[in-house]
This record gives sequence, structure tokens and C-alpha cells, in this order.
Amino acid sequence: MKTAGGSDAAKRRAGERGAEEVEDGFVVGLGTGSTTAYAIEAIGRAAEDGLEVRGIPTSFQSRQLALEVGIPLASLDAVDGIDLAIDGADQVDDDGNLIKGGGAAHAREKIVDSAADRFVVVADPSKRTATLDRSVPLEVLPDAHTVVADRVRELEGDPTLRDAERKDGPVVTDNGNLVLDCVFGRIDDPDALATALSRIPGVVEHGLFVDLADATYVGTDDGVDALEY
Repeated sequence: MKTAGGSDAAKRRAGERGAEEVEDGFVVGLGTGSTTAYAIEAIGRAAEDGLEVRGIPTSFQSRQLALEVGIPLASLDAVDGIDLAIDGADQVDDDGNLIKGGGAAHAREKIVDSAADRFVVVADPSKRTATLDRSVPLEVLPDAHTVVADRVRELEGDPTLRDAERKDGPVVTDNGNLVLDCVFGRIDDPDALATALSRIPGVVEHGLFVDLADATYVGTDDGVDALEY
């Protein structure tokens, strides 16, 4: 069976490989998405077998799944640090730069992933690319979305306010903000674009994760490709 973006088998292998890095006593950042869900479930099974672990969820979705599988949870201000973060990606290039935010959780994800001693990405082969070219999600303050959209156009981007599914109106993030999906075409310099987007007033966070990942585990139909950066 396939889910959006790749096979369940590939996602499971990637997620479970990421979970193998969790050691006894670790504080673990729990990312969001279908591949990371397999990692959270694997950590839950290990916790049931006696592994001592605490999770820092990055979204309502990851929090609910962690509670379901029995992972004790903590908050960022209640721990001394994060040993490991495991998260997915909408796209990952050959240098380990990412585009995230398909689930509109990228602001929280970036905080947790950047705070971790080690950040590993779990993905299926459909997420790999030589050069990033997907739309870049921007979480923006509601009152600023038109101003931000104008600034994105000045950067030769094409912004679209993300609409919610099965309800009227836009997507609202866990933080109460809106999401602009911004098409820039081929992104040859992710660092420069990330810097430019961060400078726009009203942008809470953008979905470019530059120089943050330490490794990517790509699940395949018969194994896992491990990429270290």
C-alpha cells in the first residue's frame, strides 16, 4: 500500500531506523508527519519494554500519537536539553537542506530540531532531490499576511494562502497563525533565501531548514540508505 509521497514500507524502515538512535535516558524531539509517526511508534514499543525516554512533541498530532503509544512527554523549558530530534521532510537535497511545513508545524519543528544535539531526518525516496524546488511554507501573523505576500513577490516568489480542508477559510497553525505557500522554482542558494525570508516582518518562521540535519535515513523497498552530513 502507498500513502502520499512514498510506500508505507519505505516510511516504516526510515522511521524505525531513526528510532534506533534513541538511548536510555534520552530526551527526544518528536517530529510531525507520516514517516516520523513510525519512529514515534517504535519509541513507544521500546518504552513499553523498559527504555527510559522523554519526548518533546512538535505538534498536536505528534503529542497525541506519543500519548497513545506511552511515551512520557516534557516541555522545552522543563529539560536541560534535547539529545536527539527525529523528523521528516517534504524535500531534502544532497547537502541535507530541507523544505518542511507540509503539516504547518515547521515553526515548532525548527525550534526543537535546532535545539537537539543530533537531528536525523527520516524520509522515503520521493523526498530526495539534487536541488530544492518545492514551495516554501511561511508561518505568518494573520494581520501581516498581505504585507508578507508582497515582500515574497519582491523576492520573485509566488505566494498562496493555504486553505483548510473540510472547512471554510485558511489553515490556522497550532500557534494561531496563517500559512503562505511560496513558490520560488529551483532554489540554488537555500541559505540566501532563508536569510531573506527571515528578514520579512510578520514571518514567524519559514520552512527552509539549512545546515541543521546531521543525517538522513531514506527508507527503500528493501532497506535504508544512511546519509551523514
